[in-house]
Amino acid sequence: MDERIHFERNMLALASVDPPLCKRLSAAETTRARYRFLNARNGDVVPAAVDRGGAARALHSLVAPEKEAQRLIDTVRGGFLVLLGLGGGYAAEAALARGDIQGLLIIDFDIDGIAELLASKDYVRIFGDTRCRVLIDPSIEELRKEFHELYRPALSGGISVLPLRPRVDADPLSFERMADAIKLIIDSISDDYSVQAYFGKRWFANIIRNIREADKPVAPAPPVKSIAITAAGPSLDEQLPSIREKRRQFFLLATDTSLPALLDADLKPDAVISIDCQHISYQHFMRGLPEDVPLYLDLASPPVVASQTRVPRFFSGGHPLAVYIARTWRSFPRVDTSGGNVTYAAVALAEKLGAERIALYGADFSYPGGASYARGTYIHPYFRRMQSRLHTLEGLFSSFVFRNVSLRKTLDSRGWRYETKPLIGYRERLEKLATEISAELETAEGFGAPVRIPGTAERGGRSIGMLGAGAARSSGDEFLLDYAQSISRLPEPAGSSVCSYIGALNDENRDVFTTLLPTAAAIRKREDGFTTAQVIAATKGFALDEIRKVIASTS
Repeated sequence: MDERIHFERNMLALASVDPPLCKRLSAAETTRARYRFLNARNGDVVPAAVDRGGAARALHSLVAPEKEAQRLIDTVRGGFLVLLGLGGGYAAEAALARGDIQGLLIIDFDIDGIAELLASKDYVRIFGDTRCRVLIDPSIEELRKEFHELYRPALSGGISVLPLRPRVDADPLSFERMADAIKLIIDSISDDYSVQAYFGKRWFANIIRNIREADKPVAPAPPVKSIAITAAGPSLDEQLPSIREKRRQFFLLATDTSLPALLDADLKPDAVISIDCQHISYQHFMRGLPEDVPLYLDLASPPVVASQTRVPRFFSGGHPLAVYIARTWRSFPRVDTSGGNVTYAAVALAEKLGAERIALYGADFSYPGGASYARGTYIHPYFRRMQSRLHTLEGLFSSFVFRNVSLRKTLDSRGWRYETKPLIGYRERLEKLATEISAELETAEGFGAPVRIPGTAERGGRSIGMLGAGAARSSGDEFLLDYAQSISRLPEPAGSSVCSYIGALNDENRDVFTTLLPTAAAIRKREDGFTTAQVIAATKGFALDEIRKVIASTS
């Protein structure tokens, strides 16, 4: 078969799955001699990369490239695989021959060189497999986007990265850059998956149980221009007099953790925000919430927290079920909670409320002087109840701080403080948010880690005030019944791969299936030996049971 026929067959297979890449390859040149093509002893075509000096290095065995590829792929346990280098496609074909490979991402460089490869042999089996995607000359952002679309850790299992060593050695700088980016992306996905695996079931159960409260009409919230946000860092103790002095100058938005400290100081906030899905969030409200103070809640917040106010103001955070509810049942406002902490969410909420100026108090993102929280916050009475002759109050606070394995001590003009990897991450995400919002953000002088706020020139366009949730399209129970039916209608996986299963879903089923992914992560963590089909079945079963419990409690 000549080069033209090989190339056209490969383009035909690729066109149905990746038209943009097919278009790029069609415009590429195949006469730049990036590769020479050798025949292995068994007759297989083996591409050899040509360096700048004209020397060629075979990318596969010249004896039996398929057997060599099989030995390489045998080192992988299954799950999701990233191949650095396409070469002759032997490793990719060996991987796709295994049913336990849930997804395959191939990364390579030089579009002209890839066009030469596709003119040399048949890659149809690779391009025609729904589990496989190919990235050529990708940017870091394209790589990140592809990972998030393809890799579903709750269903795909573990992830492996295999280099086609001769190909990587021919272009080390490009592949090293990709390898570094892949590591960062995997670390980010791993952190997110760990949170989902821990909270996935609780998020789902909370959201379903909040539907009844979320069905109530809520008056629109008027926009405000100047907002002060209180976090619960130790610096808040020293900043309370300044807050009291300026109290009439701003709308006071308290994070739930800082609420007890404000009430102890006889400072009544104008609103409170809570996003934690854990039942311990109730501790922040043990002193009560003034009746006329609005409580802004993520739909995934515990129902016991929602019960602290007559009419909670729910918003949609990042959970896919909350997003689905806002799109299909009632248009709750969307508030960015991706920063992983309530202070970040409070700043995002202030932006939605139309704030032009935001001042942060108690945002330490560290343990200044070894202290963990401001006085009056939940942890102080909690530890006072726990103290004994064997467990002193000082010892309990020290244990709380030193439980962090990533603890590091920092000293600067503010004094000394302990910082941890999670707290540093929270601060950095807030700093990034500051570059994206239109409001002017500033932090009060304190003892914690300095938050670096960008200049005004870097800010985005002006936000408008959040007007509140729209009207519900049906009653809460009717929505739950419809949602349960949609879950029941999801097709069985029938042993197919994750990519194949999701790819075969229609838009409606895909939307419903996405709402279950965090729950699936929790089930995968608990039942590590489950197959993908078993994880999906267990997730559907859990979701339907939770919905039935809620509906039964209202009947």
